[in-house]
Amino acid sequence: MKLIIGLGNPGKEYLKTRHNIGFLIVDAISKKFNFPIFKEEKKFKSEISIGEINDEKIILAKPTTFMNLSGFAAKEISKFYKINKKNIFIIQDDKDMEFLKIRIKNEASGDGGHNGIKSIIQELGTKELNRFKIGIGNTLLEKMPTDKFVLSNFTKEEINLLKEEKEEIINKILEEIKK
Repeated sequence: MKLIIGLGNPGKEYLKTRHNIGFLIVDAISKKFNFPIFKEEKKFKSEISIGEINDEKIILAKPTTFMNLSGFAAKEISKFYKINKKNIFIIQDDKDMEFLKIRIKNEASGDGGHNGIKSIIQELGTKELNRFKIGIGNTLLEKMPTDKFVLSNFTKEEINLLKEEKEEIINKILEEIKK
């Protein structure tokens, strides 16, 4: 059994923000593999959906806490389902990377200033996390403070690019998860 956690913020006002790219990709995985509709699980402070990909049980999770408290969901879901930390995969945004570029991190590393990752490291007690960093950076970042940038909506061009590249992003994630 594996756990894929998409990071984001709850609420309609954050739905199409750059910080919510983790939620968007988890939703796309759910749709592609016909997972059941996400259900809110209060004990995990998450919406989860459980299905299968290539005959392997997968839990998809979207924490219902704000980004900086995402670690609670990671800890509680993994503890309840007895998921080894090596089988937890996190999809996060990265403001310092080119838009939609993917970087896979499997070794111990810091939070890089990402409060969601900081919370997960703290709650799981390890920096050894499987992370899929998806670039959200572009020239707008130079014109606005980081907090405003990550909470701003994608442009129409970015949404179109995301639609075009979503399949490739999902394939890269699933390729890594199979290992």
